[in-house]
Amino acid sequence: MTIKNFAFSPATLTVKAGTKVTWTNTDPDAHTVTSKQGTGGPLQSVALATNDTYSYMFTTPGTYPYFCTIHPFMTATVEVTP
Repeated sequence: MTIKNFAFSPATLTVKAGTKVTWTNTDPDAHTVTSKQGTGGPLQSVALATNDTYSYMFTTPGTYPYFCTIHPFMTATVEVTP
């Protein structure tokens, strides 16, 4: 996953359970990868500076919406299949 131009790319990523996803921030501004409030999701990165990465292993099928806490308009979803 790439964080570029204040957006997560791709906006929706589909992976199989057991896949490790890594986000890389290529923007000059810091961003987070954080599960949306109320979803109980597992994503909680620190603020990622330029070229920093955050990884998470998705083990349970489901839909995982997330956003950047610094720039809440930045949203995306990981869909995990069995």
